[in-house]
Amino acid sequence: MFNLFKKKKEEVKKGAFLPLKVREVVRETPDTVSIYFEQPEPIMDYKPGQFLTLVMDFDGKEERRSYSLCTSPYVDPFPGISIKRVTGGLFSNFLNEKIFPGKTINVLPPMGNFTIDFHSKNQRHYIMVAGGSGITPIMGLLKSVLVNEPNSIVTLIYCSRSEDQIIFKNQLDMLEKANPDRFKVKHNLSQPSESWTGFKGRLNKDSFHSLVSMAEYEKRYEEIYFLCGPDGIMNTAKEVLNELGVDEKRVYEESFYSAAAEQAKAEAKAGATKGLLTRDVKITLEGEEHMVSVSPDKTILEAGLEQGLNMPYSCQSGLCTACRGKLTQGQVKMDEDAGLSKNEIEEGYILCCSSRAASDDIQINIE
Repeated sequence: MFNLFKKKKEEVKKGAFLPLKVREVVRETPDTVSIYFEQPEPIMDYKPGQFLTLVMDFDGKEERRSYSLCTSPYVDPFPGISIKRVTGGLFSNFLNEKIFPGKTINVLPPMGNFTIDFHSKNQRHYIMVAGGSGITPIMGLLKSVLVNEPNSIVTLIYCSRSEDQIIFKNQLDMLEKANPDRFKVKHNLSQPSESWTGFKGRLNKDSFHSLVSMAEYEKRYEEIYFLCGPDGIMNTAKEVLNELGVDEKRVYEESFYSAAAEQAKAEAKAGATKGLLTRDVKITLEGEEHMVSVSPDKTILEAGLEQGLNMPYSCQSGLCTACRGKLTQGQVKMDEDAGLSKNEIEEGYILCCSSRAASDDIQINIE
């Protein structure tokens, strides 16, 4: 696993882009599209639940954004991503409005740990919780379970705003109809129409308790949880699962957005970062040492890139770990560390994209 992680980091660092040609663009909802790509040669290998990082040029500046794969390599012949429009979003607006079949987009190799190994002998109950576009990686995962594990079942709790905002509605209906004893969908709408007869209202601890308790359960199944969505839904789900005594090793979570990281970036740009000074940071990259001056308004990654270092990175939100490095001396302040495990943090690993210099004599080794 470590060798694979290292290989992916090398590819990200060296800019080993995969040029993928758009095969089809599907309008899922008024503000969401799915983009399906032709398979390159050799075929792009990925795991369900992983993401692609798109690399595009806007006004002469290279920008990167990560989007989860909505497809399953075991079911779908062509890999695809889904993009929901975000107000003011550079990528999301462009991809919703101006991408067409035949267009080529550069991407980084598939990455991400929001996945699991499948086996035909597994007897599991996958309880998947998705909010809005959080259904994207969940879609690839649930299709993979249904085709690979005939003795496993899936319950999907899917929170959307309204009926016309349910992404993959037709696909989910067909999967449920094709697997009546193995796949159940529980839709929960926060702003439904008057004709809606299903669950409604914002998901809170009580309603989530009810939805989980209604999920089919038999002792012979091993329960596995997958959570993906906005912070509110994720936090509610985790609180309830913690109260129910669910082992955290059986809970997988993926986040598209870090409120903490965005707040820290805004404060840094506004000059409101407290206790931080401009400091020199020693970065060992590919065996070579570099001294980088890091000001309070910059992360270590931002400062390194500005100085011309070919540092690895992908999401720049502290979630994907492509920019992971080991802090061998000094202290940093991380805006977000969700991408790291407890063991990695204890071993001294940091995420350069969300780390700010908090002491003198900082040394970081990027493998």
